[in-house]
Amino acid sequence: MSPIRKKRKSNIFTKLVVLGLLIYTSTTLIGLHGQITGAQAARAEMEAAVIELERSIELYEREIENSDDLEIIERIARNRYNLVMPGERVFHGVPN
Repeated sequence: MSPIRKKRKSNIFTKLVVLGLLIYTSTTLIGLHGQITGAQAARAEMEAAVIELERSIELYEREIENSDDLEIIERIARNRYNLVMPGERVFHGVPN
């Protein structure tokens, strides 16, 4: 076998190896990009949930601070627990 022919075979083999590595790297990067995009979306959802929870905490803290205010207690009892004062009549609406 001549040195030129041997050099061509090794040259083709090298190109195939490099091409294979490029394909592997490209597919890996595309997969990682998809994972990053998904993680960013999940992070945005979690940040929104944290903001909502912080608002709820603030509401509860205000309710605790005003726990001796009878009007607030009555409002909570009516709205959250559907309670009524003795002697009051409850009328349920008919859905349209």
